[in-house]
Amino acid sequence: MAALRVLTVNPGSSSLKISLLDHDDAVLAEDSGAGHEMADLAAGMPKPDAIGVRFVHGGTDYTEPVPIDAAVTERLRDLADLAPLHQPASLHALAEITGALPGVPAVACFDTAFHATLPEAAATYALPAEWRERYGLRRYGFHGLSFSYAVRRTGELLGVPPSSLRMVVCHLGSGASLCAVAEGRSIDTTMGFTPLEGLVMASRAGSIDPGIPLWLIKHGLSARDVNSALESESGLRGLTGTGDMREIRALAEQRDITALAALDVYHHRLRACAAAMTASLGGLDALVFTGGVGEHDAAVRMRLAGDLAHLGVGVDPDRNAAADGDTDLTHAGADVRTLVITAREDLEIANGVRRCYDHYKQY
Repeated sequence: MAALRVLTVNPGSSSLKISLLDHDDAVLAEDSGAGHEMADLAAGMPKPDAIGVRFVHGGTDYTEPVPIDAAVTERLRDLADLAPLHQPASLHALAEITGALPGVPAVACFDTAFHATLPEAAATYALPAEWRERYGLRRYGFHGLSFSYAVRRTGELLGVPPSSLRMVVCHLGSGASLCAVAEGRSIDTTMGFTPLEGLVMASRAGSIDPGIPLWLIKHGLSARDVNSALESESGLRGLTGTGDMREIRALAEQRDITALAALDVYHHRLRACAAAMTASLGGLDALVFTGGVGEHDAAVRMRLAGDLAHLGVGVDPDRNAAADGDTDLTHAGADVRTLVITAREDLEIANGVRRCYDHYKQY
């Protein structure tokens, strides 16, 4: 693979992380900040050979990393309404970084790309064919860069090829989704056409009866207001007033009834979706936690492990409580290996940039 020094740009809906990695993936520099500080952040780092920018949505157009030009940028702009919290932030970050580093080639790396392997049965919504064809309505899935890295890293830690494992990977953070991985490939996932589907998240409702927004619009709410509420005012925030799991956990420890009820709702959906992912796989060899909540909330991991005990999951309480970084949490005698993997989307972005370079040979 090409030996490149890669600057990875990972925009969130309200945050930005950049890392400069050498050809061996050692971190030469890293920083974070809002998009308007991009030029200042880049100015303090050595010049990279290439830039990799994370994009949440690539639609059906982009299932691999792709060099960014004017046509690609325009298509990514067209996809913005499918990921309104993230795609505009990535486009803004792209403009900022290419302006700060003129002449340095940039590559788009996509969260949806990992899920291009979804079988049709998992990707297809039971909607009219005309809608599916005209509007591209299908399950796309997200968090793919995180899932892809977690799958590779799990294989390394367990000393087996990832292709030999049936995994449920839990990316639990402000946004959250699960992925069923067989033979190293995504075969099912909880997010769908947009990142709104699936688990209860910090501010997103997750899966709800589709009749609810229709009913609300019929009774006077605008589509804009309903969309805003589903994206930003629902989930844990809608249940408790805050989307911060740390705050909810602290309240729950004080036996706050609202916080305890919200955790019950959160775990009810998490348990059901994890079991569904396992059913898609026909069994489970490894349960993997990543993302801010997945990595740092021992109580979430322990509760889900207990909920899945009938599937052979068992977590060692002491290892779980002390976990810091990549850790094997498996209880002695458990049939399923349970691990925590530190999210390293920067490594997956850099890997994608180098694969793109090898493919196109144009930089």
